[in-house]
Amino acid sequence: MTLATVESGFNGEPAVFTAELKPHRSLGPIGFRVLMGLSVAVTLINVVFFLATNALPVAMFFGLDLALLYGAFWLNYRAARAREIVRLSRNQLDIHKVTPAGFVRKSQYNPFWARFDVARHAEFGITDMAVVERARRTTLGKFLGPEERDSFAKAFTAALADIKRRV
Repeated sequence: MTLATVESGFNGEPAVFTAELKPHRSLGPIGFRVLMGLSVAVTLINVVFFLATNALPVAMFFGLDLALLYGAFWLNYRAARAREIVRLSRNQLDIHKVTPAGFVRKSQYNPFWARFDVARHAEFGITDMAVVERARRTTLGKFLGPEERDSFAKAFTAALADIKRRV
C-alpha cells in the first residue's frame, strides 16, 4: 500500500478527529540551496588553492567533505517524508504509518476498547505516546518535539474521550 491509497483505505464514516503527524525540518528548500551554494563556493576556493600548491590529497578531502554534507542532508530530507495519519471515527480508529519510501503500515482499533497511553518525564515532558488495545500497541509521534507531542496528546485524548461519552 502506498500513500496514494491511504485516504481510500478509511471506512466511509465521517471523521471525528484527524491528524497528520510529520517530522519538523527547520531548514527549508531555499535555506538548503543557500547553504549548499556557500559550501560549494568555499570548497572550490580551497580546492583551487590546494591544487595550486600541489596538495592534491587535501583538495580531494574537501570534495569528500562536500559530498558527505550533501549526503547527510539528503538522508535528513528523505527521513522527513515519514508521516503518521491518525483518523478517529465513531466506530473505528485508524492509524497509518507511512515510511520515507512511501510504504504504509495500517493499524485499526475499536475506539471503545483503545487506550491512549502517555509517558511523561518531569523535565522533558511527554516521552512516549501509544494507542493500546489488549496486547497490541502502536507508538505515535516519535519524531515530534515536546510542544507538538503535548498539543497532539491533548487533542487526541479529548476526541477519544468524547467518542466514549457518546455511547
